[in-house]
Amino acid sequence: MSDTAPARTGWLARLKAGLAKTTAKLSDGIAQVFVRRRLDARAIEELEEALIAADLGPATAQRLAGGLARLKFDRDVTVDEVRTALAEDVAAILTPVARPLVPDPARKPHVILVVGVNGSGKTTTIGKLAHHFRVGGAKVLLAAGDTFRAAAAEQLKIWGERSGAHVVAREPGADAAALAFDALEQARRDGADVLLIDTAGRLHNKSDLMAELAKLVRVIRKLDATAPHDCLLVLDATIGQNAHQQVETFRELVQVTGLVVTKLDGTAKGGVLVALADRFKLPVHAIGVGETIDDLKPFDAHSFARSLMGLDR
Repeated sequence: MSDTAPARTGWLARLKAGLAKTTAKLSDGIAQVFVRRRLDARAIEELEEALIAADLGPATAQRLAGGLARLKFDRDVTVDEVRTALAEDVAAILTPVARPLVPDPARKPHVILVVGVNGSGKTTTIGKLAHHFRVGGAKVLLAAGDTFRAAAAEQLKIWGERSGAHVVAREPGADAAALAFDALEQARRDGADVLLIDTAGRLHNKSDLMAELAKLVRVIRKLDATAPHDCLLVLDATIGQNAHQQVETFRELVQVTGLVVTKLDGTAKGGVLVALADRFKLPVHAIGVGETIDDLKPFDAHSFARSLMGLDR
């Protein structure tokens, strides 16, 4: 995924602003714990509770608080010392999963299947990814595979116009697998570098969705036995710990290869990204902190960890 698009303001400033709600919740919790300054057993317990409240999850919160205890137990500490130490430990959790999404130039096209529940920002994410790939010089084709929801195709067409990517779409209710097959054929004919395929996200009928996704994969493999080359799960950060269940569910439906986390600017639950990385170890390719076309960027562990703790770079 290219990171060369011009930004109207610096990405780090936007990331920090986007995480402001989560940071405020976390910083307030840490500050309240360390009013008395000494890092004792009670402080560690309260710190763990503050981390859980910021949606880092019980297991990750226990690990982070325990790590701090081993380093600085029974010492007087400042709030900034605690935030800095936590930022380093959070970055250590996130660094192994922070992997940019880079299309393989040996594949023509590199096929990316995008999954997620309706409302997660899936279609918008596809449009923003298309923009980033286009800025990087790639020829991109989009497939409106969510044929169940009529608005999804129209939304994708708008993003196609914004990003300069052609969109393959059919009438509502059309067979999604057939559409994906046609899109892959067209991508091959046109010499496209990347094919991004949108999909339905109707989790209330999981068996139907599983069958649809399985059929789609089976059909495109008639043209390319190695496709899809990536399967991205788009998660809405505002759902907090419910994101764990979505990861588990979609891994049952399809082979998820990486995550994109959206809407971090609209929530105080941004810490869930750390919990997801700690538990699932899936690559986090990109994060979103806004609605405009350049508000989705490759995930950087260090910047995220520092911003999460309210620290300057």
